[in-house]
Amino acid sequence: MNFISLPSTNTNHMENKHAPFSCQYTSQVPELLLKLNCSISISTYQAGKLIFLSPKNENVLVQLPRTFEKPMGIAKHNNNIAIATKDEVICFTNSSSLAKHYPNKKDTYDALFMPRLTYHTGALDFHDLSYGENGVLFAVNTLFSCIVKLDAEYNFSPIWKPKFIDALVSEDRCHLNGMALENGRPKFATAFNEGNSFQSWREKVTETGIVIDIETNEILAKNLAMPHSPRIYNGELYVLLSAKGELIKINRDNGECTSVIKTKGFVRGMDLYEDYLFIGLSKLRKNSSTFAKLDFAEEANVAGIEIYHLPTAALVGKIKYTSSVDEIFDLKIFPDMIRPNILNTINSNHKMGLSIPESSYWAKEK
Repeated sequence: MNFISLPSTNTNHMENKHAPFSCQYTSQVPELLLKLNCSISISTYQAGKLIFLSPKNENVLVQLPRTFEKPMGIAKHNNNIAIATKDEVICFTNSSSLAKHYPNKKDTYDALFMPRLTYHTGALDFHDLSYGENGVLFAVNTLFSCIVKLDAEYNFSPIWKPKFIDALVSEDRCHLNGMALENGRPKFATAFNEGNSFQSWREKVTETGIVIDIETNEILAKNLAMPHSPRIYNGELYVLLSAKGELIKINRDNGECTSVIKTKGFVRGMDLYEDYLFIGLSKLRKNSSTFAKLDFAEEANVAGIEIYHLPTAALVGKIKYTSSVDEIFDLKIFPDMIRPNILNTINSNHKMGLSIPESSYWAKEK
């Protein structure tokens, strides 16, 4: 596949081929996104950004990086999204009318996610984040080895923990990291081992991963290579094995694992839209003696996105970053949005966008 460079927003990008957030993509990507009428979002805690990647036309991608403090899981439901950050979960609502009249670039964006609610959770190391039944936000609380719901009463309200965890303590005992919802409730979870002591998973981190059935609290599959991003698509359970660069499907009755896609990178974060599966890839950490031993260690030197046609497992497109982004945690597709925008709470301009049930306004600076 031949790659096309996505110009940086840096005005000196012609002089600096490694300008911030430079990336390349295969020619099929903008055409596919335009055909699907969607955009991609990724969270990169390493670079401190949520990034939208959108098709400008059939040949060109555009991107919008927005700063957040250690962004991790992204939850999306209808017009609402939530982002887990270092010590907060920030909730946003889309206003297409505010987008149209966005003062910095009028008639540019077809969606604008405005901050509307913040949960001050404390530094709990939330990983996966999902909207469930009745709009409840569920999160994987990795530090306390449990799945929680968010509310206005507490920093977190535990709803489940693995049966081998005997106490809720801030020890990241098994590196619980992922969850898959079904019928609006958490159904499966991924962790790096069955340990019950402080960071017990570190010793054999690439060998002892597990998938747990939350309803039965039994281990469905074990001896997995750093499982992440469990997802249920069309009733089937899919999991990424980061330390093998592999997507597997797990039989929900007996735990049998079947390889679906094999990549040459550290995979984490995925989303399915129509028949197309978007998978996030991260660079392996070069200073890690554990990762240096992996079979694909020399080849896993690119962060980006690979797109597959899931029914045939055919690779149909790639995006790769050449600067700034080394690690991706989560990835979400935004259907029916060709140019979305989002305003963080770091910059005060979000305070000028005002919405009421009947209308919206951009306030004027005094």
